[in-house]
Amino acid sequence: MQAVPHDLVQGWIAYTSDRGGNFDIWLYRPQDGLTMQLTQGLGAEFSVPYWSPDSRRIAFIGIGNVVHVLDTVTLSVARIDQIETSTLLDWSPDSRFLAYVKNGSIVIYNTFSHSSYAIREPGASDVQWFPSGMELLFAAPDATGNTQLFRIRNDGTDRRQMTQNTDGPLHDVRLSPDGTFALYTFPGASISIIATVDLATGNIYTLEGGPLAKNYFPAWSPDSRSIAYSATAYQEPNYYSLIQTDSRTGQSQRTLAVSDCFATTVGWSPDGGRIAYLSGCAGVESASELWIVGVKEKAPAIVLRGGRITALQWSPGVRRIPENIYTSFVYRVSFPYPASWRRVSEERYEGPSGFFQVSAISAGDRISEVCRSEAFHPLMPYGSSPRIVMTTIQNQEACFIFPSADQPAEMNTQAALIVRYPRPVQIGETFYNYFILWADVNHIRQIGRRLSFL
Repeated sequence: MQAVPHDLVQGWIAYTSDRGGNFDIWLYRPQDGLTMQLTQGLGAEFSVPYWSPDSRRIAFIGIGNVVHVLDTVTLSVARIDQIETSTLLDWSPDSRFLAYVKNGSIVIYNTFSHSSYAIREPGASDVQWFPSGMELLFAAPDATGNTQLFRIRNDGTDRRQMTQNTDGPLHDVRLSPDGTFALYTFPGASISIIATVDLATGNIYTLEGGPLAKNYFPAWSPDSRSIAYSATAYQEPNYYSLIQTDSRTGQSQRTLAVSDCFATTVGWSPDGGRIAYLSGCAGVESASELWIVGVKEKAPAIVLRGGRITALQWSPGVRRIPENIYTSFVYRVSFPYPASWRRVSEERYEGPSGFFQVSAISAGDRISEVCRSEAFHPLMPYGSSPRIVMTTIQNQEACFIFPSADQPAEMNTQAALIVRYPRPVQIGETFYNYFILWADVNHIRQIGRRLSFL
């Protein structure tokens, strides 16, 4: 087997294999060829590993159709639900929630608290998070039976139809990482064509695909600009597949490699420079080899062989944003914030991507009333129907306040976090028992979750 230069690869590849006797989830590290079995008797032939955005946990549907969440550091496994085996699992951007469909509803499952809620959507499929963590994309039939794409807030409000499809069912719906495009295949399995839709304009682009119009397992590149897929081809006496890429609007098709399987899953490396795929079918249904090919230099390399391999997914790149630490001995708090933000005052910092501001509240003992008073202030800074989410921060009672769609534009998508102080803090002549953080909705969670009291 050919080695892959360690300086050209990142992350881990999770794959499903029976190389240990039963189907389980395994890890392969391209940098040094390390292989590791993660589960024992929990996987199934249909199991697909889904990495959390922080590259720490893997969700999969395993034996007994049970959804499992595996921590790759501690190897602990949580069993959270039982669903159809072909159901897509999608992690929220903060690696906290799983979204999936079950019994005609969209389920939002909190993998930390092991609580969930459902949004009724008969016929829904392929539910996925937008990068904001506030909205979901999904497919569902319209009144005529044609599948359409919809977006909805994660509280079930503001449901909007994004397409006007008249071609019948849509399959394999996948939202681009930046949330601007979606791809899907149509009309079925024997003929499978890949199309994309610009969610801002509704424009549809159809990719050329392979010679037999059998294009499977499309996957977005990390930069949302390209799509990799498996295109079935035929040469007497065997079917095989082409590992191809194209731009999201078509017209840039390239063939990078050939697999001897009828079709294969594909996975992009975190930097978008390489693609992993399966081969080694040799006339049978299941692959037995894992290959990696460079997007620019091609040069396919076999990196793993043995047992049956049915699915793979490369871990995502964890985007490290340069951070500074805000520390206030007045408000007795500390937390990280993007290094590009600049001080406006002692309590407020702003930057091109957002802002934060801090203060304190002196109020009654019931935090739910404090949160409601802030959320439904008479001036409606969070819109007419903000959402309050109770939580804990540093083992203290807390709540997030998220704005509704009609929030005034001048509020710059302001959200809030209120946390009970471990001990009341004296500022001037007054004692305050709550800390409040305001920040734009895209940063409130990541800042708030890393808040520390001094």
